[in-house]
Amino acid sequence: MLLRHLPFLRTVFWYSLTAFGGPQGHLAIMLKTFVQQRRDVTEEELLEYNAFCQLLPGASSTQTVTLIGYKRGGVPLAVLTLLIWITPASILMGLLSFVMYYIDKSIFKFVQPMAVGFLAYAAFKAFRISIKNAATAYIMAGAILAAALFKGPGLFPVLIILGGIVSNFSSKRIPEHPVPPRKIQWTNIWLFAAVFILAGFFSEYARVHNWQDRRAFNLFENFYRFGSLVFGGGQVLIPMMFDQFVTRPVNHGMMPLMSTRDFLTGAGMVQAMPGPVFSVSSYIGGMVMRPSGAAMQIAGCLISTVGIFLPTLLLVLFFYPIWHNLKKYVYIFRALEGINAVVVGIMWAYTLILFNAIPFAWFNLVVMVGTFCVLQFTRVPPPLIVVGCLLLGWIS
Repeated sequence: MLLRHLPFLRTVFWYSLTAFGGPQGHLAIMLKTFVQQRRDVTEEELLEYNAFCQLLPGASSTQTVTLIGYKRGGVPLAVLTLLIWITPASILMGLLSFVMYYIDKSIFKFVQPMAVGFLAYAAFKAFRISIKNAATAYIMAGAILAAALFKGPGLFPVLIILGGIVSNFSSKRIPEHPVPPRKIQWTNIWLFAAVFILAGFFSEYARVHNWQDRRAFNLFENFYRFGSLVFGGGQVLIPMMFDQFVTRPVNHGMMPLMSTRDFLTGAGMVQAMPGPVFSVSSYIGGMVMRPSGAAMQIAGCLISTVGIFLPTLLLVLFFYPIWHNLKKYVYIFRALEGINAVVVGIMWAYTLILFNAIPFAWFNLVVMVGTFCVLQFTRVPPPLIVVGCLLLGWIS
């Protein structure tokens, strides 16, 4: 099986080195790579995967690419896809915890407008696929307005549920399609629950009994809990980690595990890294364990990475067969039209938000528009676009 899927896994590796811009930006490169170039999934399937993953806690872009691997080769290929996708970003962010004081950040100066260009391209492609009538256009507009005005971890799942409900009031009825049921792997949810309970128990037990390596147990529990409960992606994860590792120790009369400066350095640098934003966990884990020596710092990078991504894998592999089985009901199938419209609205909203967040300068605008045009009108692969922007930042 592995030999048969080597070209796919090689593509996942290259994707992991070029996917900038967070979950919505990642979708642009998925469309380019797994739909247009390789045809591993159709555009409709990819958008459905993406919409479904927005309903789950955890890293949505990680769950989406994991589902692509799951479709091609079942659970074994899904696990390999996940590992290949998260490894480069996690290594880079872990290394940052060792070399953060020596890196030249100017090389990344054009990465942010490039990421906005990727996101605009993804929103444009998704718009052409999902917005087919007035009802979906109104749902998209409402999602844009809500995403621009309101913030919070519950916003994305609430908007997606509302979009699915509203689309069922449309007079245009989507006919019922026969969908063969999938077997639900109950082992995944039992394993998820068992690890959640055991991680909490050993973390507290180690703290109460003052184990020498108690911080490692605490670290795994912290990140497993984050990966199990956070909605809204990395932008919601970052304030949760700030409260856990910087604010909370101070409130309890103890020294913070990280300084505010060190924390914000990692939170900023992860925006310039390819791969999942959740890879910032490798940096945080390394920095928290840094006082215990280099070996424990490496262990901290590994523990936090496993802790944050393990629930992401278990949840998506458990809930996707349930979602797949529900699609045989016409109301659920109709809801996909509204859910996809909401996702498109969120993508357009974040394109505007990120555009306003970068300094307004002509060269940033040129990089953003140029990235969009190269993706839309040429066959230049995304890795070359990324390398070009990094070189431009280095020589300017």
